Amino acid sequence: MTVTFFGHRNTPDSIQPSLKKTLIQLIEKEGADTFYVGNEGNFDCIVYNTLKELKAIYPFIQFKVMLAYLTKRKRDFYTPEPDDTVFPDELLKTPLKFAISKRNNIMLKLADTVVMYACAAGSTLNLKALAEDRGKKVINLYKTGN
Repeated sequence: MTVTFFGHRNTPDSIQPSLKKTLIQLIEKEGADTFYVGNEGNFDCIVYNTLKELKAIYPFIQFKVMLAYLTKRKRDFYTPEPDDTVFPDELLKTPLKFAISKRNNIMLKLADTVVMYACAAGSTLNLKALAEDRGKKVINLYKTGN
């Protein structure tokens, strides 16, 4: 099963325990073994670090940071290990202002389940609605009270 992640750039660190618990349940109970995360904000950073931690416990899982841009930008929130990254060919000719949106759609297409932190109107809630419309299972960590 493939899981992807979407969340607000300023997601609080306090969601990490709920995220970890959710990921363990997805791995152990639902067979999740492939994960795609972005690198655009604190939510993505929390997810990436949690996946690195869980890889030590569940060595069979695979995760990739799906980049929207080939070059590092000043506003990148964190820098993943190069071996942990993937850049979709579809983005090679995509104008920069559309790269994140297109990358998110690629990640959504690959996903069976979407784990997110969506609490305010905007692109993250739009992705939640799109995921639901496409029949994806959506887990919103915001609803867990964090």
